[in-house]
Amino acid sequence: MPAAKPLSIRYTNRLTQVGIEPSVGSVGDSYDNALAESVIGLYKTELIHKRAPWRDLDQVEYATLEYVDWFNHRRLLEPIGHIPPTEREANYHQQHTPAQVAGVT
Repeated sequence: MPAAKPLSIRYTNRLTQVGIEPSVGSVGDSYDNALAESVIGLYKTELIHKRAPWRDLDQVEYATLEYVDWFNHRRLLEPIGHIPPTEREANYHQQHTPAQVAGVT
C-alpha cells in the first residue's frame, strides 16, 4: 500500500484539478505564512490575551473590529514614517496612476 500524501500536497493537487491557483509561495517557501503568523501573534498578544476572559463571541467580534480599525487607521509605523498604513497606501495611490500600479505601461 503506497504511503499517504501529506495534506498540503493533496490540497495543492486538488486546487490544480479544479483550476485554482494557490496564493502561497513556492514549495519550501514559508514567507507567506510568516507574515500571517506574525499578524495573528500580535492580535493574540495585544487583544485576545490582554483583555481575556471574554464574556461571549459577540464581545470578541466587536473588539476585533475595533482592533483592525486601530491596526490599519491609527497605528503609527516607524518604517513608513510614523504614519498609519492606510495613510501610506493613500499617499502611494496619489503618486501613481492606476496603470502604473497594475504594471501596465
